[in-house]
Amino acid sequence: MDKQIQTELEAAAFRRLVEHLQSHPEVQNIDLMILADFCRNCLAKWYSGAAKDKGVEIDYDQAREIIYGMPYADWKTRHQTEATPEQLAAYELKQKGKKHE
Repeated sequence: MDKQIQTELEAAAFRRLVEHLQSHPEVQNIDLMILADFCRNCLAKWYSGAAKDKGVEIDYDQAREIIYGMPYADWKTRHQTEATPEQLAAYELKQKGKKHE
């Protein structure tokens, strides 16, 4: 596959993932971390890191606004719920498992 086409396809898939996460704010970051070991904040870190690698100044807060589709503080107020004891326990178990891998 042509490298340019591959990059365009990867970018399109990334945009679709971001759109999907923005349209499903009921999916909490802790649930993503438990199930997939990444969350919206991880995507923002990767985004700002990739920008830095290319010499583009996009800080973490700017990247979070791109990923969340709004300022992070607004998203938290509108959509973030308190983690349940079950979610916290599952997250801790997941983290312990990573340390032993």
